Parts: sequence; structure tokens; C-alpha cells
Amino acid sequence: MAILEHTLGILLHPDSEWKAIRNERHSFAQVFLSHVPFLALIPPVAAYFGVTQVGWTVGDGEVVKLTAESALSLCIMTYFALMAGVYVLGEFINWMAKTYGVADSAEQRHYEGTALAVYVTTPVFLAGIVGVYPELWLNAAATIIAGCYAVYLVYEGIPILMNIDKERAFMYATSVVTVGLVMLVIVRVGTVIVWGMGVGPVYVD
Repeated sequence: MAILEHTLGILLHPDSEWKAIRNERHSFAQVFLSHVPFLALIPPVAAYFGVTQVGWTVGDGEVVKLTAESALSLCIMTYFALMAGVYVLGEFINWMAKTYGVADSAEQRHYEGTALAVYVTTPVFLAGIVGVYPELWLNAAATIIAGCYAVYLVYEGIPILMNIDKERAFMYATSVVTVGLVMLVIVRVGTVIVWGMGVGPVYVD
């Protein structure tokens, strides 16, 4: 039940939850595998249901849906992209740790970097549930709110999790947020490239 405990805790009382996460003695693989494969299922599963069963409209037009095969392939790619994104973000956080004076051992820094990446992306994963109703305005609002809270968690969590002073933590957190934004742009560009190769949405006639 640790996944449920930390997921709720990071949303309801992040300060104390970051302290509890720091005091745990897990490997980076344990914290990654115990959370990300499950949480990353939420957005693609919700989106699959939304785009194949509910659909969306553009203006006053008819309801638009995707074929089951097209939606399945896109959702599978999304699932693995989400897991890869969290892993890469955690590696970047770990790589930057010594630069900002994190004094823990290499193993502990690796755990802390992965844990930070896992838990700050939790709100984004949970917000993916709105994909069951794939209207642009709703999904955009949910993503923006979740993204803002994720940024807050980065700034709140780094000084506690990495045990560094607030001045260095602020610069560290800003670097993490910048990396996250760059990764988001890369994903968007990659999506365009993949679609250009013919692996794109197929609409129901």
C-alpha cells in the first residue's frame, strides 16, 4: 500500500511526505518500479476509453472518435513514453545533484533523484483520468493545474529530499523545471515526427 500512501500524502501534506520519502532506504529501481508502471497506465487507459467510446466535438460538428486499433497503438506508445520520461528526468536530477552540493552517497542520490521525478509527476498522471472525456478545454485545464502543482512540488521537495539550503535548492529546482520543459518540447516534436511517418490517429468514418 506504499504507492497509495505516498500518492495521497504528496497531494495532501507534501512537506511531511517528502521527509518520509527521504528517510526510506530503497534503491532507485524499487521506487521507480513500485509506482511508475501503475501510475503511467492512468492517462493512456483513460484516453483510450475517451477517444474510442466517448469522442469529442469541434465546434458544432459531429462527434469524432478514433478506431480501436489506432487508439491502442497510440496509447501503448504514450504509456512507454511516460515511463521513459520519468526515468530520464530522474537521471537528470541525479546527474545535477553533485553540482548543487548534495552530500549524500551516490546510491542515495540516485534514489532521491528518481523519487523526486516519480512523485512530482504523480499529479500529472492522476490528472490523466479526465481523458475519459476528451474535450480540449477540460484536458488542457486539468493538465495546467496538475503541471503547476508539479512545479510547486519540485520547489517544495528539493530542499527536503536533497537536504540542502534553500538558496541552492531554488537554483536546483529551477534547473529541474527547465529540463522538464525541454523534455516536453522534445516529446511534442517527436510526436509530429512519428505522425509524419504514418503512425498517427485514424478516425472513425
